[in-house]
Amino acid sequence: MTDIAPTLRSPSGFDLTPPAEAERERLEADLSPEEKRVLLAHGTEAPFCGTLLGEKRAGVFCCRECGLPLFRTGTKFESGTGWPSFTEPVDATHVRTVTDRSHGMTRTETRCARCDSHQGHVFPDGPPPTGLRYCINSVALAFVPEGERLPDPLNRGDGAA
Repeated sequence: MTDIAPTLRSPSGFDLTPPAEAERERLEADLSPEEKRVLLAHGTEAPFCGTLLGEKRAGVFCCRECGLPLFRTGTKFESGTGWPSFTEPVDATHVRTVTDRSHGMTRTETRCARCDSHQGHVFPDGPPPTGLRYCINSVALAFVPEGERLPDPLNRGDGAA
């Protein structure tokens, strides 16, 4: 008998099972040097330089590494900080938080719940209804316009919009 790990599903139906080592290596090989610096080494892109800062089309912002949907355009707002900002994730289980004590301060880092890639930080100074500001690096996201198929680089059948 073979032991097979159960599939972890989010309430919205997405497979949250972490990628196997070979899958992770394949996903990481597809990243640019800047994407690797932010997603894998927990870096930050320069403010007001991200390609998704001004994105206003209806759609979904997915993890650049594994394709998990993280934020919707309807939750995006102009924070004035220089990074795309959102009030809440597509599904609370899609974004994991970790205490970040780097740079001489304490912040709450956000990571993709499936591949554990660094996305940005969340702060308690956002607008209603949540009062939260998910401040996310553009390079950590892939934008998918409404009606288009979501990325599914792990071939898990999660690509329906």
